[in-house]
Amino acid sequence: MGKSHQAGWVSLRGKQWFGYFRQRVLDPETGEERVKKVCIKLDLKSKMTKSQARDALRTEVTKQTGQNLGGRVLKDSSTAFGWFVRNRYFPLREGDWRPETAKVKKIQIEQDLLAKFEEYPLDSIDRFMLQTHVNELAERLSQDRVNQARSYLKSIFDEAIEQEFLMKDPSRKLKIPKNLRPKDKQVLTWEQLWLALQRTGRRDRLLLMLDMTEALRPSELFALRWRSFDNVNTLSITETVYKGKIRPFGKTDGSLTDVHLPPGLASELRLWKKENPKASPDAFIFPNSREGFMDTGNYRNRVLNPLAERLGLPKLNFQVMRRTMATQAQSMGSVKDIQAHRRHAKADTTANEYMQELPESVRKMVGEVYAMLTKGGESQESLSICHKKPQTLVRSLL
Repeated sequence: MGKSHQAGWVSLRGKQWFGYFRQRVLDPETGEERVKKVCIKLDLKSKMTKSQARDALRTEVTKQTGQNLGGRVLKDSSTAFGWFVRNRYFPLREGDWRPETAKVKKIQIEQDLLAKFEEYPLDSIDRFMLQTHVNELAERLSQDRVNQARSYLKSIFDEAIEQEFLMKDPSRKLKIPKNLRPKDKQVLTWEQLWLALQRTGRRDRLLLMLDMTEALRPSELFALRWRSFDNVNTLSITETVYKGKIRPFGKTDGSLTDVHLPPGLASELRLWKKENPKASPDAFIFPNSREGFMDTGNYRNRVLNPLAERLGLPKLNFQVMRRTMATQAQSMGSVKDIQAHRRHAKADTTANEYMQELPESVRKMVGEVYAMLTKGGESQESLSICHKKPQTLVRSLL
């Protein structure tokens, strides 16, 4: 047996050199420190001396651990990806997520990441494995889902490094594939919106008119109670509904606020209130058959999908209507105006995700640009004529 040294030791077994070193690691389950003996197969005795074998051992250990011998590795990098995500990543992130959001995010991580890498040790996962998996996801999932998967991977491995389970981040250069599915950017025309409003009953027409005018999310729309309406021109958004529950908060910090009602829309709401004998302050403005709040999915299946089919529209839902109104409002206000109207936290969301280009608007803009350029040319020509001498001016006019 070779003698133990701080830099490990080597031993000759038959004609082969073997190197050994000890690592002090923390057991991730017990939190207790333990020593792990590591064996590395080196080269034949005929090809290296004992001193060369020691040098080779130092080189191999540095490759494996990223540290010189004698350095301390705090936690075991062979911990399974699934164990780390469930026991170290989720508990830290849950404090930043709302309960409903946490459920959705966990399901996505389970389906898109844990299903693939559950049993893999953290230190066995490399960039190639991650990139090929993200590429595969891009073939069957939406753009947003693929972007989220990449973001989760980077967050998980960043946390693994922060907690000292790993020293190198395999997700650092992870790229979004170029063959992503195109996003749904459908918008409706004013004619299609008018037709949709004409083909609905009184309740649904008012509901859709309110949603389109005020850019309400369905979670906000179906949570409205009569106490939210001041009977004049203001509607107060104070709560939302999500997955069958009332919540005292909205999607963003600016979601819960007062919105202005045009006089005509306020008058329609007052008439709707008179037609409803159960319109107490706590009653919902658009209740279901049991006087509770309506479910978004149920309303989409019962009202919006059949309406789209009757009108020959490829799709009609609240997301399409919000995107449509943001797009059609481009000529009516600035991006900041539309952002405030949509109550988005960032103007980028309004401009990049909701506002789509209008071909007729682009053509009009190009025409106006050309008109301005040619107007400038005419001005310069007139100016040059005015500066000519009288005799030259007369000859040019002749």
